Amino acid sequence: MTLFSNLPGDEGLPGHERARVLAAVMTTTLMGVFDGTMINIALPSMARAMQVPANVAVWFANGYLLSAAMTLAIFAALAARVGYRPVFLSGLATFTLTSLGCALATTPEMLTGMRILQGIGGAATLSIAPAILRSVFPGRLLGRILGLHALLIASSTAIAPVLGGTILDALSWQWLFAINLIPGSIALMLAWRALPRESAVDRTPFDAPGAVLSAVLLGSAIMLADSLQHVAQQISAQAIFWGVLALVSAFAFTWRIRRAQHPLLPPVMFRNGRFTLAALTSLASFVSQGITFVALPFLFQSVYGYSPVVSALLFTPWPIGIVLIAPHAGRWADTISAPLISTLGLIVFVGGLVLLATLPANPSVWNICLRSLVCGIGFGCFQSPNNREMLSNVAREYASYASGVLSIVRTFGQCLGAAAVGVLLAVTTGSDHQTLDDRAVHLALWIAVIASTGSVLFSLSRLRPAVRASA
Repeated sequence: MTLFSNLPGDEGLPGHERARVLAAVMTTTLMGVFDGTMINIALPSMARAMQVPANVAVWFANGYLLSAAMTLAIFAALAARVGYRPVFLSGLATFTLTSLGCALATTPEMLTGMRILQGIGGAATLSIAPAILRSVFPGRLLGRILGLHALLIASSTAIAPVLGGTILDALSWQWLFAINLIPGSIALMLAWRALPRESAVDRTPFDAPGAVLSAVLLGSAIMLADSLQHVAQQISAQAIFWGVLALVSAFAFTWRIRRAQHPLLPPVMFRNGRFTLAALTSLASFVSQGITFVALPFLFQSVYGYSPVVSALLFTPWPIGIVLIAPHAGRWADTISAPLISTLGLIVFVGGLVLLATLPANPSVWNICLRSLVCGIGFGCFQSPNNREMLSNVAREYASYASGVLSIVRTFGQCLGAAAVGVLLAVTTGSDHQTLDDRAVHLALWIAVIASTGSVLFSLSRLRPAVRASA
């Protein structure tokens, strides 16, 4: 296979060693995708089972995203100093064990707590997975390997909702977490054997103050978004507190990375115009995806009245669209222009979101599926070329940091999107906590359209010749 071929001057590992590392990383990714996708489908059922309102159930998903977003930069910087192997293995083991804790949870508070711990474990693997691939594969194959990575995510995303819906019908929501134990154990064994015992590339001291500030900044920003659900009645002291904390920590973190001798994130990366614009494009697009992936299950089940299994099937055209286009998009990014391919994909993605936002009151299954397919094709054409653009526009020694930024904007964007849906649901849900206004879900989808339009504007701006390609 081309991915495992060897040419003179290739960076990274020999072909056969690349294959083993790829299997370890992909298995871990598969587990993480299954976990996140199945939980989104299960949120309405979990809300009913635990007798909590929809905006509380959103935090069964958002608690994971919150803790992951808060610690991604920390693990990326830590991996640069101690190596990828110990960070990846520790995170994978934590994720697997806390999956068992989630399955055994008996209260909403316990489940949310386990999900927070699970997010910390997931952050350790998510933050450096792209960097591991960058380190073992030569640059000439970077677009293709990231396209394959997107293909795996998409195909497992297609299977996970169907599997999750089937489990919900046959068993209970606890099994959605217990099922992680098998792939988690396999991934841990593969990673233990395959990951190279490389030396750390950064010998500088770890920036502990910067780590604390980054966690406080990301966490307070997300909590601010969630606390805004109370502003419908009156401006709450909680919202003011989180807003002030987010603002202060943003200034403090910016000052820290500019003035510290060895900052948590090297500022030199952001002097590269193409890297920074790719990061902003990714952030806006994942806000859109986060809104859509949380809003649609409530639309399908609570408004249209579909069962969890049918709702899961209605999701499958989206990842199928990614499967159809992602490998080609990765190859095009290696040979044509990654920013151009990403921009074209985003334009298609915006069109698909508009189609979803304009769904009629009683759409047919095929009507929903065709609109979701357009979204998937657009997002699949965008994702891997954009990731390639981020990772290829930093020096190899900064790969861990760039991988962390990539994971931060993805996770933080999804979390902000999910929090936005929580705010809308809290404002519009009936007094019985179960009756949803379908206008709130459609409004959420229109907000997703606005965010994705912003990502198109960011992406278009990097097509200008004036944008610097190197720091």
